[in-house]
Amino acid sequence: MSNLPLLQAKNISKSFDYTLFENINLSLLSKQSIAIMGRSGSGKSTLLHILSTLLKPDNGNVKLFDTDIYQLKDSKVEELRRKMIGIIFQSHYLFKGMSVIDNIKSATLLANTKIDYSIFEMLEIDNIINKRVGDISGGQQQRVSIARVLSKKPKIIFADEPTGNLDKETANIVMNTLDNYVKENDAALFLVTHDYEIAKSCQKLYILDNKKLILK
Repeated sequence: MSNLPLLQAKNISKSFDYTLFENINLSLLSKQSIAIMGRSGSGKSTLLHILSTLLKPDNGNVKLFDTDIYQLKDSKVEELRRKMIGIIFQSHYLFKGMSVIDNIKSATLLANTKIDYSIFEMLEIDNIINKRVGDISGGQQQRVSIARVLSKKPKIIFADEPTGNLDKETANIVMNTLDNYVKENDAALFLVTHDYEIAKSCQKLYILDNKKLILK
């Protein structure tokens, strides 16, 4: 089992009013990070949603941990989302009226994990954990949302533009934290970004262009 990819996608295709992409093949190993780049509208976020259980492809199959996720019952998919995968969205989806620490506790309770305070230090938010989310900056909220995902101890992190609203220094802090997490927890990272410098920090870089996924 340990030699199998954590994620394996075969012949993935998706269309809405037009074909976004077709015959996408991809695998993601333990301790590996992959970045996907491409023009707006090329389907990067859609591909992330398909690989992370949120959107069924038109064709092909997706295996997470050697299980075809779109053949599972909803309850099993929900369990995967709670315990095995973490999704970092462009929007924060935090509870604004709650404190930072209570937002993170809500995720650890669902995943049955313990809070790792070292994550707060790495993301440089350890000094705001008792503040209400509504009273901290947008950049701090983004890092809190990342800390909340990592506190679940996922085996695969799906990150959609996790540094899109951050300055360069803070973006580097986030990427160093994600890289460290992946290595220390035998996890993996699937990252969508417009930032070439951020993409280069991953082990593999793909371009989604003309309906195909191209390894750079």
